[in-house]
Amino acid sequence: MVTALVVGASRGLGASLVEEYSRTGNTVFATSRSQAPKSIGSITYIGGIDVATEHAGPDLVGSLKELASNIDIVVIAAGYFGTESFDEPSWQEEVKMYTTSSIAPVFLVHHLVKAGLLAKGSKIILVSSESGSITLRHESEGGGNYGHHASKSALNMVGKLLSLDLKEKGIAVGIVHVGEKDLPGFMRTEMTKSVGFDKFWDNGGAVTPDEAAKSLIKFIDGFDMEKTGEYWAPRGSRYGMVAESDLNISANNISKETLGPPNWSLERILPRLCSCRGEVMGKTEKQQEDKRRRRQQRAEKDIGA
Repeated sequence: MVTALVVGASRGLGASLVEEYSRTGNTVFATSRSQAPKSIGSITYIGGIDVATEHAGPDLVGSLKELASNIDIVVIAAGYFGTESFDEPSWQEEVKMYTTSSIAPVFLVHHLVKAGLLAKGSKIILVSSESGSITLRHESEGGGNYGHHASKSALNMVGKLLSLDLKEKGIAVGIVHVGEKDLPGFMRTEMTKSVGFDKFWDNGGAVTPDEAAKSLIKFIDGFDMEKTGEYWAPRGSRYGMVAESDLNISANNISKETLGPPNWSLERILPRLCSCRGEVMGKTEKQQEDKRRRRQQRAEKDIGA
């Protein structure tokens, strides 16, 4: 049994994670921005935790210190999606999206670690989205929604940096995309409905939060320091990323536009599929080491020339 903390647990994926962890007998702490629901069974709700505010970290720690001595798993699932276009960008909405998605996690994790609630063996999971990938953004999808996409890109980097800072402490940090293969990062939630995306649910094969929660928990069970700092897609994605030790690229899930011209080599194709170093696709540890060695040899050769 584990002790889990889910940040952003009032609805959607967060709420489903809380229910699933509790159903299997674990101790769960769940946060919400507003007044907390009544705690039930192994679930303890902590209200008034608005991650978009600077005092969220201290407030959360203040409540947890009275309830637990150590947290095994932290899942930060809080998110906000405000639609924008080039003609009508929103300063206020963008600030809220950046604060919620990529600024808040830094301060929440900082306060949890400094309070001694996270220690060696603890796991931190940051719920991101493939929508934050720069390389995977195709011209056919168009622009707009700057705050949503860019804040997820920023979150990916935050996860990588946190993993480096916490490596010596033995605390693993994972960045995950929890969507469905047919339409990555897309779930049947109130958030996607609020921006009018519910019209794409059926044709897009949108996954329910309950389905996503079960897949994510299974992934977290096997997540450890060997995978820290990496970007994972437990349910797979339209580009074939799957959370397995021996990853493969599925040709059935990759469009010709993504792959590029027919004469492109795998070396030229792979960069188009990866938006950051944390995205591991079709490369075992040995393959990664071989690639690093070849890169170093080329660099030494260039210096010698």
